[in-house]
Amino acid sequence: MNFSWMLFIDLGIISAALLLATLIRAKVRFFQKYLIPNSLTAGFMILPFYNFLAPQLGMSTHGLENLVFHLLNLSFIAMSLRKGKIKGSGKRVFSTTVTILSQYVFQGLLGLGLAFLFISTILPGLFPSIGLFIPLGFALGPGQSFAIGKGWESFGFKGASSIGLTFAAIGFLWACFGGVYLINLGIKKGWVDKKKVAVFKKKGIRTGIYSTADEQPVGARLTTETEAIDSMSYNIALVLGVYILAFLLLKFITYLLSFAGSAGNDLAVNLWGISFIFAALIAMTVKKIFGVLKIDYTIDNGSMTRIAGTSVDIMVTASIGAISLVIVSQNWIPILTLGISGGVITIITLVWITSRIFEDHQFHRMVMLYGALTGTLPTGLALLRVIDPEFETPVASDYMYATGLTFFLAIPFILMINLPAYGYRSGNPFYYRITFAIFAGYLIFVFVSYIFLSKKKAFKKANHIWLKEKDDNN
Repeated sequence: MNFSWMLFIDLGIISAALLLATLIRAKVRFFQKYLIPNSLTAGFMILPFYNFLAPQLGMSTHGLENLVFHLLNLSFIAMSLRKGKIKGSGKRVFSTTVTILSQYVFQGLLGLGLAFLFISTILPGLFPSIGLFIPLGFALGPGQSFAIGKGWESFGFKGASSIGLTFAAIGFLWACFGGVYLINLGIKKGWVDKKKVAVFKKKGIRTGIYSTADEQPVGARLTTETEAIDSMSYNIALVLGVYILAFLLLKFITYLLSFAGSAGNDLAVNLWGISFIFAALIAMTVKKIFGVLKIDYTIDNGSMTRIAGTSVDIMVTASIGAISLVIVSQNWIPILTLGISGGVITIITLVWITSRIFEDHQFHRMVMLYGALTGTLPTGLALLRVIDPEFETPVASDYMYATGLTFFLAIPFILMINLPAYGYRSGNPFYYRITFAIFAGYLIFVFVSYIFLSKKKAFKKANHIWLKEKDDNN
């Protein structure tokens, strides 16, 4: 029988690495101390295999790259299909959105500024879009960084997808080590009550596994009769069905753009690179239709969360395993410079802004946002659990609600992400000017919103990176 096993071989290798990483997290204190996600550990396990041994066995990272691309889209669909409306304080949600957008701006401007500095000095042939890998790899995540980087390869940016995955891996390292550092710093400086961090010593938090003494939470609920169709099968079918609709929509758009000649074809290629946006939009539309038909009760939020979580775990592991060490070694100077600078600017600006823009749970929000804007949402939640194990504060829910608003406000950012690549290929600096103009627009929006939300706290004790709550009341 001549069946292809490559997909399941890749998945088997990833699964074995995830299981081993889970064992390591449960037993080794170093991994517990820094709350290193199992998917990150697993990714670095398979990295040398796919770089050195796999080519000798006739294997490549092509399968891993496919997994990263598709699982990114599936995770967006699963989270977009979740039921729920924005509740609670609109001000808290908007403040969260403004803070997230601020990091897109600061990380992006820093990256582009350093990239053009390299181009004008020691690396004249550097692809300018490399600077945008800071917000792509840190704030947006490995899937987006890979997908958009893959599109840049058609513009002449050799190995861009692998470099994008490298920045995502650097972001995870900042999330883990920097996150734990910020928590300890907060305790030392009195930014957070020590009693709230007592849970850090809780065994389950450190090992990543619930003990036999813990009450195991319910992760999903049944919405269908198993005799007819298993509830998980139903929810997975819904996710995959939406994905096919997104594929058909993109094929149709590609067909229409083909009539515009080469420019239309180029745009179509770029749209496939941001297919996660179309996937999420189709998912929201389907959810709305289900609501109108009054069958949205069949969608289980827990199942959708599990589907998204599984997709992210496998995607993160595959994304690190797919990194080409050869490509990284050829670009180590800008990668190292941008990676370090991006982490530093994120810590400084995020700590400063969150202590002033929010009226409650400032430290909790800073920790959650830092983890999500350097790693992924699960990383942010893991750091938040250290000081809010039961999610008793509205921090996590506010972030979830803010993602919807952030998604729409970030669409212009995603659409302009290819402009520097056009400028590089055409040699026309106009595209660079447009890019900086859009960044300037975002910067003005963030600044005005920050002033409006922070009011008197906006620049209070500006020489202090953190404005304590007691200082706020003075």
